[in-house]
Amino acid sequence: MSRQQSIRKNFLFQLLISSASLIFIFSSLLYFYIEKSIYDEKKDELIHYAQNISNYKAVYDFGELPDNFLSLSIEVISLVSDTEHIEVYEKTENKKTYLTLIYPFDSKNDVYLKLIKDISPTKHLLKKILNYIFIINIVGFLLVILYAITLSKMLVTPIKQLSHDLANMNEHLMRPIQMDEIPQEFAPLARTINHLIARIQNFVKYQKELFIGTAHELKTPLAVIKLKNQVTLIKKRSVEEYIEAINTTNKTVDEMNIIVSNILNIGRQEGAQLDKPQQVDVISFLKQKANDFKLLAENEGKTLEINFTPDVFMATLQVGLLNQIIQNFLQNALKFTPEDKKVILQSSQDDFGLLIEVIDEGCGIDESVDLFAPFKRQGNKSGVGLGLFLAKSAADALGARINLTNRDDGIDGTRACLQINSQLSCILPQK
Repeated sequence: MSRQQSIRKNFLFQLLISSASLIFIFSSLLYFYIEKSIYDEKKDELIHYAQNISNYKAVYDFGELPDNFLSLSIEVISLVSDTEHIEVYEKTENKKTYLTLIYPFDSKNDVYLKLIKDISPTKHLLKKILNYIFIINIVGFLLVILYAITLSKMLVTPIKQLSHDLANMNEHLMRPIQMDEIPQEFAPLARTINHLIARIQNFVKYQKELFIGTAHELKTPLAVIKLKNQVTLIKKRSVEEYIEAINTTNKTVDEMNIIVSNILNIGRQEGAQLDKPQQVDVISFLKQKANDFKLLAENEGKTLEINFTPDVFMATLQVGLLNQIIQNFLQNALKFTPEDKKVILQSSQDDFGLLIEVIDEGCGIDESVDLFAPFKRQGNKSGVGLGLFLAKSAADALGARINLTNRDDGIDGTRACLQINSQLSCILPQK
């Protein structure tokens, strides 16, 4: 059974270990520095006394004797040594500590000065300093513990708030997270959650419309089939009339099959959203789709004009979802564009990322209608009304933006736009 890890406990443990190590290292360096400074001072003091004696001066050449001057012992000793050197060492006797200096006095005759100073008060002072540092370390470590606990609570608070907000949501009450109430470190997480909430809201909204629309779309042809069959059974008819009635029924069944096929496409698209994203050159993909639809446009007496910039745009995404969007845009554009007119497929870069546009010369749209809802149709062309619904779902899964507007250049027609976020893409230099 796997054991769950606690970020807060790990943070507290690492912070306490690092703080304790830092306090120990800093205190040790401070103590050793104080100890060395005091010992250097005592050593310099003994050397000063020895130099005064060697120069046949007074041991202490100031107006008043220092308080600890009486703790100084001076001897003249003989040592056999090949070099002149100053030796300083420390020793402890009878619970007292002495600092001894051996200083050359008459090197020709191997005569040295031996100065001994009682530094027990100094050792006692150092012990007091060490105790104070130890107490300060304990107090400081306790303060670090309190600070770490407070800081960890403060860091976990936004996560708890997010969890609380999400726990109180359901399909009937879903609100986006307020970004101004979230620390900037958690802003990417909040944006991701808001994106998911928006997708769930659209899913719930459109799924309800899909179920209602499916029931309505299937109910009408079923009623037609039943009525035709009832009329046919009322009286005996000729073979030709029976054939005509059966053909009408088959035509209605075909329309129902189209509806069912489109509904199955919705299920296939939801499966495509789980496909592993691939790195693809979007511009190369658009050129391939343009070549496919150019032939279809020429057969219908229409022109497909292309204009792609930049030359290369690498993105990591599900190619099947991108294909579904572009194919729907081009199919609708060619469907509503009259003969001898043109459809434009173009791309450009903007602040969001890569902007892909399909512009036609059709009848335009009613911008007050949500054309991305299931079974929404516009114009005088036949269709089930699920194409744009599938395109919208695919765009949401890609984290892209999709939009339909009328042309604003004085020409009748529709502009279908898809914006791929550059934060999920890698833009290569232009060739």
